[in-house]
Amino acid sequence: MATIRQFKAIRPTADKAREIAALPYDVMDEAEARQTAEGNPLSFLHVDRAEVDFPLGTDPYSAEVYEKAAENLESMVKNGLLIQDGSPCLYLYRLTMDGHSQTGLVACVPIDEYINGVIKRHELTRAEKEEDRIKHVDACDANTGPIFLSYKDNGSIKDITESWISSHEPAYDFRCWDKVSHTLWVIDDKDTIENLVELFKEVPCLYIADGHHRAASAVKVGLKRREENPGYNGSEEFNYFLSVIFPQSELKIMEYNRLVKDLNGLSENEFIEKVTEKFFIMPYNFGKSFKPIMPHQFGMYFGGKWYILTADPENIPDDTVGALDVSIQQNNLLSPILGIGDPRTDSRIDFCGGVRGIEELERRVDLGEMKIAFSMFPTSMEELTEIADKGLIMPPKSTWFEPKLRSGLLIHSLKG
Repeated sequence: MATIRQFKAIRPTADKAREIAALPYDVMDEAEARQTAEGNPLSFLHVDRAEVDFPLGTDPYSAEVYEKAAENLESMVKNGLLIQDGSPCLYLYRLTMDGHSQTGLVACVPIDEYINGVIKRHELTRAEKEEDRIKHVDACDANTGPIFLSYKDNGSIKDITESWISSHEPAYDFRCWDKVSHTLWVIDDKDTIENLVELFKEVPCLYIADGHHRAASAVKVGLKRREENPGYNGSEEFNYFLSVIFPQSELKIMEYNRLVKDLNGLSENEFIEKVTEKFFIMPYNFGKSFKPIMPHQFGMYFGGKWYILTADPENIPDDTVGALDVSIQQNNLLSPILGIGDPRTDSRIDFCGGVRGIEELERRVDLGEMKIAFSMFPTSMEELTEIADKGLIMPPKSTWFEPKLRSGLLIHSLKG
């Protein structure tokens, strides 16, 4: 049984929503964050990546950066750029990219359901990345970015949300520079809110699609607040965290491609020989680049050429995690041949979301920044939910969801 709760969102005035809305803090490096925030004093990156307001070289994990994030958030509220709704509401958030739309319900969910497994995970988290967002959420006293959750489709929930959309004007409706449209409706009717809350009690579980570090950090801040407030009764806002919950049928997972800096001391011929021991390999001569069209197929680019790799069936294990393409590649190529033992920590490997295109892989290899690139076939939602249902963990960087939720459109105050 999944629990959702309405909340009084802190959100932009309609005329400022487009300027304030920002991509999630963790999909760009510092240089990209600085470039995006430059010339836009309203960008929510001044909250989520407050190091942009300091000179280059400032430690982004220093206390002054977190203090600045809180200061900037407070300033946006004081200056009337962000206003808190007067009563608890639910919200509908639709994103549209390349003709594909997905509509999620924005609500708060209990930290206890993360702890007891009603909210299911499929990725491990890194302590240092958790610590960053713990300090950020703690300083701001708010969930500044939502967690991307999903649920198995429920027709009754869809009927209510579609009915609301068809009969109400959106609070926001704008298109960003990346051609993604963002539309948001406020559900402020008590009966509609109560119906949705009750219907979600029929949903057995929720799945974290994207935002594992944000979720873990939000939960740990909530537990910290409980220690600081031993008389808590469970109804306080710090017992909940901000989420956008989408029906699974509407979600789109893109490929998460890989790049490696060197061939682990091997010559190109030695490398090819080792790869042919595990994969069927064929030069690709039918176009400029190759994008896999089926599972267990990989594109490989180096030396200015593309190759098609197909996994040998003998190397595809009969288990859910091991049969993932990211596992097959890791266990048969990245680790034994290229020496990438732990892709979460090895500095020789980098990852590139499919939204950046195959051309980005070619560009980085051709510039000499990386030696070799691999294009991947996307993981499916069915694979994700099966793994989460079994309590298993996917390899790092298995999924890339698009479009990305914007931060700054809806903020959940831990104070109420």
